[in-house]
Amino acid sequence: MQRRQAEHENIKGVYIISVAARILEMHPQTLRKYERIGLVMPSRTVGMLRLYSEEDVARLRLIKHLVGELGLNLAGVQLALTIFNRLLQMKDKVRMLKGEALRQSLDGSIDDMLELLHARLQ
Repeated sequence: MQRRQAEHENIKGVYIISVAARILEMHPQTLRKYERIGLVMPSRTVGMLRLYSEEDVARLRLIKHLVGELGLNLAGVQLALTIFNRLLQMKDKVRMLKGEALRQSLDGSIDDMLELLHARLQ
């Protein structure tokens, strides 16, 4: 299984739902459910086929880890992803601050929070 997963990780591009599901070793219906509840938002073709980007696949891998390995329910996954996204937004805002000392202090605090969240998720 490790070899198959490693092969899938080397594939790059944009994927239709069946290919994304195969890469992630998930059922396509699971991907549709995650889209329905807003955990992932794949782009669409003119014909309305779902197209999953590398970022979407990475997000789905994280969701799979949160559910499968850590036992979070989907509400917990939504909360974890919301917190993670908010921390990343804060980090971006800190980078735009002019005061170097304040920026470094806030940036360090946000890094600490991201590390803590990452450690808790593993």
